[in-house]
Amino acid sequence: MAVILAARRTAVVPKGGAFARLSLEDLAVPVIRACLADAAISSVDEVICANAIGPGGNPARRLVLAAGLPEAVAGLSIDRQCAGGLDAILLARMMVDSGMAQVVLAGGVESFSRRPLRLHTDPDGGPSTPYDEAPFTPWPDRNPSMAAAAAALASQQGITRQAQDDWAAQSHAKARAMTDWPEVVVLRGQNRDPFARRLGPALLARAPVLDGSITAATAAVAADAAAFCIVAADHLTHDGALHLLGGATLGADPVQPGLAPIPAIAAALAQAGLSAPAITHAEVMEAYAAQAIACVRGAGLDPAQVNPGGGALARGHPIGASGAVLAVRLFHGMAQGSGLAAIASAGGIGAALVVAR
Repeated sequence: MAVILAARRTAVVPKGGAFARLSLEDLAVPVIRACLADAAISSVDEVICANAIGPGGNPARRLVLAAGLPEAVAGLSIDRQCAGGLDAILLARMMVDSGMAQVVLAGGVESFSRRPLRLHTDPDGGPSTPYDEAPFTPWPDRNPSMAAAAAALASQQGITRQAQDDWAAQSHAKARAMTDWPEVVVLRGQNRDPFARRLGPALLARAPVLDGSITAATAAVAADAAAFCIVAADHLTHDGALHLLGGATLGADPVQPGLAPIPAIAAALAQAGLSAPAITHAEVMEAYAAQAIACVRGAGLDPAQVNPGGGALARGHPIGASGAVLAVRLFHGMAQGSGLAAIASAGGIGAALVVAR
């Protein structure tokens, strides 16, 4: 059984903030080195890095070289959008459990601040046209914007704007109450997530509407961050390791991506031989408050056990790193018991990881 020996991340900083000028290497290498130091490991068999909106070119290989790891470590980059950071850890688990590797560094890095411009090329020689993101399905009528999908989900499930506002306010309040940030590698003076604020009724009421009942206050902001874990064979286990009991990534209806984590959570729990009430600490992605509420309800999780230090609404959403941030939060926030990390991704994909300490 694979275990997580160490887990670290940067602060999550909104786009254009303190990390705006940092490259992927600038963000990730200090985190990689901190993970290696915490685990007392000098090298790894593989580095798996999720990155969704960067320039391509196998960023995992660049991180291997920039971190001074042996050239024999090839580096594997993946893109499953929001789910990528958690999928990197699930893939590392599979490599270790299969015997293909003994130690794998896995996670994600994203810089919204330095994302490249994307252009559609005109095959007839006309001017190129910019676009913000690629389609997530081959059917335009089944490729909703994420805000529109969240608004439709809220309407279908009767999740009111007030319920979303309350969730967001609690997320910020829990993050502001945190006094210890052992998982954060200090970078550019950022020793904690800086976005959390007092989100009172007046501020919530003034938040611009994005779509339907979704507002700027109940949607996670674009952000820059890196997060990685050391996944290793269990014979290397030491005190404090997290045991990886189950994991799953599943596809679902692309029109309702916010519900995709629910079957993934069920599959991961079944693999671990657990039920939802057994989970004592859950880190659930808050791309939108409506999506988080729907997932918690649909999976049968206890809201009191979810995101005890606040979620992405109080941090931000560094797409390729967000799933790994959840795993890092579990590693440092779970004293004992069983834990869960879960995330939804565009295109109708859900990923979940079940751990125990």
